[in-house]
Amino acid sequence: MPAPESEFRLRKTQSQRRQESERCLLQAAAALIAEGGVHAATFEAVGARAGYSRGLATQKFGSKQGMVEALVGYLRQRSDELIAESALDALPGLDAVVFYVDAYIIELRHNPELRAYFVMLSGAVADHRGEGSVFADTHRWFERRMEAMIRRGQQAGSIRADLDANAAALMIGSLLLGVSTQTQVDPAMDLDPIRRTISETIKTAFRAA
Repeated sequence: MPAPESEFRLRKTQSQRRQESERCLLQAAAALIAEGGVHAATFEAVGARAGYSRGLATQKFGSKQGMVEALVGYLRQRSDELIAESALDALPGLDAVVFYVDAYIIELRHNPELRAYFVMLSGAVADHRGEGSVFADTHRWFERRMEAMIRRGQQAGSIRADLDANAAALMIGSLLLGVSTQTQVDPAMDLDPIRRTISETIKTAFRAA
């Protein structure tokens, strides 16, 4: 027997509340990690920052590692949403590559969630937890995304056909990783000339004759 409409609305509202509380907790965790490192994101601090109890954070994530993995998954989902919103897949291949790199570096300055990702990554690498981790999965996801853009540009004739698409995708990923790490060392670094130089370098190196 179908559930009454009022009951359906109640269930939907509860589901929305669960999603909202998890999103708030993850955003709070990202802000704390960006400000003070992974050790600063205790369940008590995350709950207080988000306006919830410590118990809810514990219930949602179970452990600090569970919270880190949930946060990385959330950040990847946000990246997918931003790609969809910017209609990146509709841009010509070379334009898509340059736009993504440009937007990434702009976000690096203003987005604490992105800074938090690299704080967590640095900790995972230091603890020898990089290989086979959620971070490795995320970097493979980026590699496939970037390689698809490059191949699309090659098929359309805007990117050199002789370019190794996979190697080029890994090179861009390594470049962005280096810039991201450097901002952890020097938060006051001026990213504008770096962003312009990277964009022009990619155009010069990738553009078909």
